[in-house]
Amino acid sequence: MSRIAIIGMGFVADLYMRSLETFPGITLTAAYDTDPARRAAFASHWKAPVVESLQAVFDARPDLVLNLTNPGAHYEVSRACLEAGFSIYSEKPLATTVDHAEELHRLAAERGLQIASAPCSVLGEAAQTAWLAIRNGAIGTPRLVYAELDDGYITQAPYRDWISESGAPWPHQDEFAVGCTLEHAGYYLTWLMAIFGPIRQVAAASAHVSGVMLENGERPAPDFSVATLFFEGGMVARLTCSIIARHDHALRIFGETGTLELKECWANTASVRIRKRLRIRRRLVEAPLTYRFRIKAPTHPKVGRRGAASMNFMLGPAEMLEAMAAGRPARLGADFALHLTEVTLAIQDALDQGVAQPVRSRFAPIAPMPWAEQGGSYGL
Repeated sequence: MSRIAIIGMGFVADLYMRSLETFPGITLTAAYDTDPARRAAFASHWKAPVVESLQAVFDARPDLVLNLTNPGAHYEVSRACLEAGFSIYSEKPLATTVDHAEELHRLAAERGLQIASAPCSVLGEAAQTAWLAIRNGAIGTPRLVYAELDDGYITQAPYRDWISESGAPWPHQDEFAVGCTLEHAGYYLTWLMAIFGPIRQVAAASAHVSGVMLENGERPAPDFSVATLFFEGGMVARLTCSIIARHDHALRIFGETGTLELKECWANTASVRIRKRLRIRRRLVEAPLTYRFRIKAPTHPKVGRRGAASMNFMLGPAEMLEAMAAGRPARLGADFALHLTEVTLAIQDALDQGVAQPVRSRFAPIAPMPWAEQGGSYGL
């Protein structure tokens, strides 16, 4: 039985707790939040072993600590855990500056500990199915990617009414202050990094276009960004993020013989479709019908839809615990997490300068999940 601890009992913690139910081999040994009211509500709803200090978390001796605090606290909390001798799985972003991310990376290496970062949907069925389809040559050689992460006009949504299972409000001020790029770009960046490897250069721009300020009068982070990603292996991708444009989470990977299409990265069971390209007489035609590509083997535990997502948030921590037990690096480990953080910050911080920025960090290729290493079938 593996033991985890949770630090931070806000909105996202409930998503982890619901996902934890699908992994009977992992138990929660301690949970902590600086807010006594949140500790009480969380303990009451989940019957969780809540403690009243960070030291009490350490005294529980978990195998892995999940840092689910607000983004601004990620660096300090992760650093404290590493210094106390505990490996960390952090909610995104790993840190809000590259310097802090690099410091966590260095500290983990010095202490012989592991650190990994969300999001973990790349370990889920939809991402692994898309990756297998690419490896199987379903669209020929891939040449270009269009990835969209537009969430609708969120500042006009009734977000003050969004409440988690245990009663935590959606942290809208933190979300707007951190920005949709840091919060959401990782969902497709991790997929593309797994499939195509490290990114060598980012050409990006970002802007605050909604005109809505934070409650304290300060300007929020950019609510729109667009990036062209140049991969070391030669692949090129365009990634957009916004909380302004109509909801669109589509992924299209254009290959020499067809297109891989997927409509939603926030659903582990999203359909992966293949659209063939045909030459009919003197015309080039995109086939009107698509075929679904599936993995034949059983995949991973699923969770129902919670709010905007149907994702198992514990896939990352569970894989990390398996890696630690086997004495190998986690798939979403330190090098991968640092690269993700550096690329995401390069996009967010570009503003209207539109400067191409080289990426310093690199990571070794990660392996597909064992159940996604081979097979695959087509159907309507």
